[in-house]
Amino acid sequence: MADQNKTVKLIVLAAFDDGEGNLLPAFDPRQMQDEGRAVRETKAIADKHTAVVAWSRDADPIAGEYGPPTILFQSGPVPEME
Repeated sequence: MADQNKTVKLIVLAAFDDGEGNLLPAFDPRQMQDEGRAVRETKAIADKHTAVVAWSRDADPIAGEYGPPTILFQSGPVPEME
């Protein structure tokens, strides 16, 4: 029988633009396949947005448990992550 509680690594790219003094999401966060690709794509769009970030965290979605985020690459002042 397979283990139902498998930890996965979430890898996310997010971008933000200035909306009258507030950072607003430029698009919905994008889940990435691997950390290297997340960093490359985040660097590629960094000059198009006020702030960008690629981050990862270990997660067990079935149990609803999420580890702390680890910043892989950041450019600009990104909002606080939970």
